[in-house]
Amino acid sequence: MKEAQATTEEARAKKLDSPALHVLEFWIAFLQNDGQGMSRQTAWAAGKPGIEDVLLASEAATAAYFGRLSKAREFSRQAVTSSERAEEKETAAGYQAEAALREALFENPAEAGQRAAAALGLSKGRDVQFAAALALAFAAHPKVLGSRPLDKAEQLADDLAKRFPEDTIAKFNYLPTIRAQLALSRNDATQAIEALQTASPYELGTTAQAYFNFLCLYPVYVRGEAYLAARQGKEAAVEFQKILDHRGVVLNEPIGALAHLGLARAYALQGDTAKAKAAYQDFFSLWKDADPDIPVLRQAKSEYGNLK
Repeated sequence: MKEAQATTEEARAKKLDSPALHVLEFWIAFLQNDGQGMSRQTAWAAGKPGIEDVLLASEAATAAYFGRLSKAREFSRQAVTSSERAEEKETAAGYQAEAALREALFENPAEAGQRAAAALGLSKGRDVQFAAALALAFAAHPKVLGSRPLDKAEQLADDLAKRFPEDTIAKFNYLPTIRAQLALSRNDATQAIEALQTASPYELGTTAQAYFNFLCLYPVYVRGEAYLAARQGKEAAVEFQKILDHRGVVLNEPIGALAHLGLARAYALQGDTAKAKAAYQDFFSLWKDADPDIPVLRQAKSEYGNLK
């Protein structure tokens, strides 16, 4: 981050300016937990086609990272509206897909399904289709939506494989991650872990995005969840720690916050109550101003209360 900050300061000293520079300054402010710094960049972008939506979407993801889901939804709505106004249909679809993934991870399956459908209604681009498919795989909840999310996610994965047979990111990141989460949603942790083996050499890389690291490190997160399901706490802890160790890659993706919760659960499986409590407390500190009705937060509080 020091190098990035030095770069922005040098650019400013030379009187240079560009949308990318403002986005970089937003990310530096995020990593420094500088809310005012982020807001300044969003304010600068207001009314500027092609960049306003990027900063609004970044604000949405940041709000969600801290558990402020209602704010995230409003920023996402504004980002979609802004990108549609600029006639950027694919970009708008990406914001809808990102929102779907967020809702699924926070255990709001109905909302995730609605956002995924909205995204796919706008575009079936590679990244959009992956995010929508993964959201549906995460959102699988028989009591709410029956088997439809899994069936749809599988169809989307099959279509991705057919359309992008030689695409490195699709082949070695996106598809293994969807397949693994599908297996996990069907209670097959072993198959999930096996499906992600091909992703290992590539999973810490960034995906092809212009301004922010949307969709990064999801193979790592899903593997961590698979190890939890297999009750392999030590292995799960390694995966979630990878996410925490790569903040500059994952940035404000929701898994950056949820990795703290995953780590807490991993320590609890190992019987290390002290470390589990500390990790839960890290998550609660991050989400100190979170909307109280988010299902994943309520579940975390219940688990914490049961630690002995």
